[in-house]
Amino acid sequence: MDQENKTKGSQHIEQLMQQLSPESERYQVLATAKQFKSSWVELGEWLAKISSNKRFSEWGFTSFEDYCAREVRIRRQTAEKLLLAFRFLERKEPGLLERKQGRPLPDYRSVDLLRQADEEKHFSMAEYGELRQAVLEEERGHPAVAKQFRDLTHSHQPEQKTVHQHRNALMAAKRLATGLQEIPDIPCELSQAIELLIDFLQERQETWKAPPETGNKRDSQQALENSR
Repeated sequence: MDQENKTKGSQHIEQLMQQLSPESERYQVLATAKQFKSSWVELGEWLAKISSNKRFSEWGFTSFEDYCAREVRIRRQTAEKLLLAFRFLERKEPGLLERKQGRPLPDYRSVDLLRQADEEKHFSMAEYGELRQAVLEEERGHPAVAKQFRDLTHSHQPEQKTVHQHRNALMAAKRLATGLQEIPDIPCELSQAIELLIDFLQERQETWKAPPETGNKRDSQQALENSR
């Protein structure tokens, strides 16, 4: 959210808090939501509790997502990441939750990426250990953790990395072609070379987009070739 939306969200929460008892669960959830960035663990803990006991229905909301969006003022995706990150720490790193009263824990988005690495089978124990060290021990910022996670994911999915590289190269080639049009005295053969490069990259991109043949179809075709 931008600063204006954050301000509106804070004002909304403060108005609600004035109408509630400070001892109530509803008030305490809103209090932690106000300081979300510095205490995401507390908010994640409250959201996990509210999601489990479905107390939001007693407060007039049709669903947990509706409650998060209208009262706590966080998006469904954010609430989901908070829940999953908190439950991951509760399950895998319970000792770290004691730090919530000390120095702040890592960004909840980084913890959620660590959770994904733990649950996805293609990450080796060594790779998970590297990511865990970056998130929980070295306390790297989220952009660095996200890049490390992407690099590890791409190392197991070379086709996706190749598609991404082709797309970036095609966009760069098109920008170059547009820029050359504004420069006089560019040799014709150079402009033609750029156009040939764009055509090549576009053809490769279409190849990557084509749906893969199913195993049965490939097997049938191979059997047909063998019978000839």
